[in-house]
Amino acid sequence: MFFPFGIKDVIDIVLVALMLYYIYRVMKESRSLNVFIGIMLFVILWLIVSQVLEMRLLGSILDKLVSVGVIGLIVLFQEDIRHFLYSLGAHRKVKSIIKLFTKTNKEEVDKEAIMPIVMACMSMSRGKVGALIVIERGVMLQDIVETGDLIDARINQRLIENIFFKNSPLHDGAMIISKRRIKAAGCILPVSHKQDIPKELGLRHRAAMGISQDSDALAIIVSEETGRISVAIHGEFQLRLSAEQLESILTKEMVLS
Repeated sequence: MFFPFGIKDVIDIVLVALMLYYIYRVMKESRSLNVFIGIMLFVILWLIVSQVLEMRLLGSILDKLVSVGVIGLIVLFQEDIRHFLYSLGAHRKVKSIIKLFTKTNKEEVDKEAIMPIVMACMSMSRGKVGALIVIERGVMLQDIVETGDLIDARINQRLIENIFFKNSPLHDGAMIISKRRIKAAGCILPVSHKQDIPKELGLRHRAAMGISQDSDALAIIVSEETGRISVAIHGEFQLRLSAEQLESILTKEMVLS
């Protein structure tokens, strides 16, 4: 006998295939591809034993392992699961749908807060002084702030340059800017493990990419080797920016609340 096969079954298969493909991509980026392959082999074995061969004893044992294994996988891959859920909620199409049902009063961008950042980056670029500035937006970065030294000062070009001065004890970490204030410096950021990051980009760029993947923050990087200015946002780089381009990005993407 043939099983009834309709349009719902086609949609079901397509959705499962898309889900598996996305999980495959996430596992590949987090260097857990072998774990994913092992899980798939175990699931296939479980289906063959319990559904095809109908082995009751072995099937019941595998059923228990699957139920316990789900909890173990959640604990083991909690960071990847959190990143998946965040990227799903932060998707631009999802945000555009949410905006249709919510009233948002967009605040005016404060030029007096943006220009000191732009001028400091241009000055450090000319002197080839490495810098990493993270601007908090919707997602709170208090856990990142606590890894550095608290400052809580107004945004000032001279202060930014002094913090990233080569002999400064805070120049190797990241500066966090939140609510028109420099909250902390010398902060530690999560490092991205994406395989497609160009090899000429250093650890600062990987850290900037990491925070842009884990949150909606905007990260500005000044390269110590080349002096070039880059921005990481939404898990993507915008490289070799001029002062006008940097100001335009900050004006478009950032609301300093």
